[in-house]
Amino acid sequence: MFVPAGMMFYPGGPQLAQPPAAKYFSIDVECVATGTDHNARAVAQISLVDEYERVLANLYVQPEQPVVSYLTPLTGLTPELLAQHGMPLAQAVGILQAALPPHAVLVGQNIAKDVQWLGLKEGVHFEQMMDLTGLFRVWNPQYKSYSVFGQDHLAKVLLNWDTGVGGHDAVGDAVKSIRLFKLHQQLQATPEQWQAAQAALLATPPQPSFARQNPSFEGVCMGNRKTCTCGGPFLG
Repeated sequence: MFVPAGMMFYPGGPQLAQPPAAKYFSIDVECVATGTDHNARAVAQISLVDEYERVLANLYVQPEQPVVSYLTPLTGLTPELLAQHGMPLAQAVGILQAALPPHAVLVGQNIAKDVQWLGLKEGVHFEQMMDLTGLFRVWNPQYKSYSVFGQDHLAKVLLNWDTGVGGHDAVGDAVKSIRLFKLHQQLQATPEQWQAAQAALLATPPQPSFARQNPSFEGVCMGNRKTCTCGGPFLG
């Protein structure tokens, strides 16, 4: 476990009473499967969390297409949840845009994909994006290339976050992103701690992803490049 000096991160940590206006925000999207191809996905949950971990939006979407699988172990979504709270995607995106200031800097794991899902435009709906995948990449001398890590690996190693409890959730993942981004900011001011964090990321074996453990779930291809079951293209 890596813990930077003077800092501890844990779910449900203390929050500032009256923080100033936020600059950094995290958006996270969870999708359900609308077909068996690994590209057949539809937005079903959207979250927006600011840098003080205030949840500004937690929106459920009822997809227009029939749902083949809710991918519940991965998304935490169920038919009952979407039936009770789901709304049209356009309505959810409108609410999100109203809560997102144009000066926002969006941070997250593969944040560009979430932005694409929601049809947001850089320079219009927000100022810029910062991807945790690139921020936390580490030069691996063994392979003479950069190693990149999934969000769960980053959270487990650097935040001591128990990623084995329950499935994913858009709000929880957005909070992880905010905490990881703030940690990255702190580490840049202390080269020794940044080097220790990089070493810990390389030394800790990553847990297999859901897609690696389940090449197909409820008949739906999970899109692992090495074990793809549908033959669909990989779009990025």
